[in-house]
Amino acid sequence: MQRWRGLEDIPEDWGRSVVTIGSYDGVHRGHQLIIKHAVDRARELGVPAVVVTFDPHPSEVVRPGSHPPLLAPHHRRAELMADLGVDAMLILPFTKEFSKLSAADFVVKVLVDRLRAKAVVEGPNFRFGHKAAGTVDFLTEQGKVYDFEVEVVDLYVTGEAGGGEPFSSTLTRRLVAEGDVGGAAEILGRPHRVEGVVVRGAQRGREMGFPTANVETLPHTAIPADGVYAGWLHAQGEAMPAAISVGTNPQFEGTERTVEAYAIDRVGLDLYGLHVAVDFLAFVRGQAKFDTLDALLDQMGQDVQRCREIIAASDLHRP
Repeated sequence: MQRWRGLEDIPEDWGRSVVTIGSYDGVHRGHQLIIKHAVDRARELGVPAVVVTFDPHPSEVVRPGSHPPLLAPHHRRAELMADLGVDAMLILPFTKEFSKLSAADFVVKVLVDRLRAKAVVEGPNFRFGHKAAGTVDFLTEQGKVYDFEVEVVDLYVTGEAGGGEPFSSTLTRRLVAEGDVGGAAEILGRPHRVEGVVVRGAQRGREMGFPTANVETLPHTAIPADGVYAGWLHAQGEAMPAAISVGTNPQFEGTERTVEAYAIDRVGLDLYGLHVAVDFLAFVRGQAKFDTLDALLDQMGQDVQRCREIIAASDLHRP
């Protein structure tokens, strides 16, 4: 899949294409409906499928300090979109100047002049342009002027997650923040993932027989609520069953919130300096402070055994 950052990266000889536009944070099951439709339509028309997204999140530019926690960084979204058959991803730098671009100018500068859209696929509530003035109806009228079709896909999907609320990035972020990673996985169609570089911590886990990878997470990452989780640690092309701890380590009067993953039954791993990913499969228990170190060690042993059982029973989410 081709990846472009800015309109100037699009090849000069780029032909017609099918386009869909959005933040698509998480590429959840509702997003997947739209993206798959765009890919299918592109195949029918014999042209590439292009996803247009933004960096940073538009809300951070329009309302500084309001950047939402991210469910997936852009490189992860690109991987997920490539798996869905997307041919190119255009990341538009979202600046104050860009935020003032009218909906009509956006159509001409992005969809017509550079991507030469033959069809545009969106959800029913899609908005774009300065002050989100552009609607699907406006886009449809513009399509008649500039020779592209507009197709609207209903991304309304519900399940058990959130008590039956429609699937959305907002709901997913809320569930992750609450520690309901099982609900988040239902919406995403896979476990929620956190990425970052392994850095040196206090190394107490190593001293206690449970060496952990201390993951320095990427900025604005959506991190689950404090507690212990079962999941997977991805490193050097391998997915390892893991017991994951999120929190401030109250047993040792910690103050900094960390994400640490213990690769179950693995000995001698050296992951320092490596970029790794942690998948959260299920919540095991909340963060707690114990009366003695022995009580903590006993609980950690129980946690690891519980994680083994959860992972072994969860073939649906096996990487």
